[in-house]
Amino acid sequence: MSDLVFVDCAGEPAAAPHAHARREVRLAGERVPVIDMHAHCAIPAAMALMGFRYPTTHNPARPQVLKVDEDQIAPRLAAMDAQGIDRQLLSINPFWYEADADLAREVVETQNAALADVIGRHGDRFAALGSVALQHPALAAEQLERAVRTLGLKGALIGGSVAGEELSDPKFHPFWAKAEAIGALIFIHPQGVPEAASRLRGSGGLGNVIGNPLETTIALSHLIFEGTLDRFPGLKILAAHGGGYLPSYAARSDAGIKTFPDTYQVPLKKPPTAYLRDLYYDSLVFTPEGLRHLAAEVGADRIVLGTDFPYPWTDRSVEHILEAPELSDADKVSMLSGLAATLLELVPQ
Repeated sequence: MSDLVFVDCAGEPAAAPHAHARREVRLAGERVPVIDMHAHCAIPAAMALMGFRYPTTHNPARPQVLKVDEDQIAPRLAAMDAQGIDRQLLSINPFWYEADADLAREVVETQNAALADVIGRHGDRFAALGSVALQHPALAAEQLERAVRTLGLKGALIGGSVAGEELSDPKFHPFWAKAEAIGALIFIHPQGVPEAASRLRGSGGLGNVIGNPLETTIALSHLIFEGTLDRFPGLKILAAHGGGYLPSYAARSDAGIKTFPDTYQVPLKKPPTAYLRDLYYDSLVFTPEGLRHLAAEVGADRIVLGTDFPYPWTDRSVEHILEAPELSDADKVSMLSGLAATLLELVPQ
């Protein structure tokens, strides 16, 4: 088995937490399972194929963790237990979109086999999204089908763009067609906006803080306006970080069509904002008002819990939902695990 290590979305190793008793989350006196749909890991053997080393070296002050399988599992489970998370959906951010077909195939096969091995040993605590070489769409479609139907993975994580190309480009239609046909969950996770790198330099970590949600906004907008969601209406797409900025200003898209009709080049079956309720979103927004507003714009029944673990955005992801004043108990149960279990087709335990 390839070693698996747990990393944040920047590829940095996670700090090992202290052991905790497993927290049980309750709502109205009833035990509620919790599923985290946004959690990262890495496969060092696959990184090595691309000439990358684990851990990354751009932040050597971050604590390192052991690069062995079971020694990696224990601290991750301890962190999950402390927060009350029963199961995490593991995924790997793409770093292989520049690779040729042969190398990309090897990277993906290495990663997906390692993920399947972990799920085979710890299926009660983890599920996983596979990797695909989306720069080679036909190959990616094959890899997605194998990941889901042979390896037992739940879909795939893809970047918000592919080596500068939009996910709505017709070249990716074979991948989207396959995802729709087999009911795979596709998690769109941003990789930043390198075209804006010069403007995002300086204080504040803007490449991440602004750039990541901006790429998600761009990706989702293209999928709407280029007709991809009309062409493949059965897609199950999960958008990271609450969908970026799109849910907060989506009405401008409707107004733009009316104000500048000449820009409306692809006829759509419904207003742009209506497509927001065809997508799914993680709960990684940072205030009760942010979560209330996201639910108001996209529907509380389209939101799942996501932590971006082990990136240390929050250790209160469960409280973020439980303490939301304008959500019903049914909404909270759906966000904590109900919707996730449906999307992942998990068998109740």
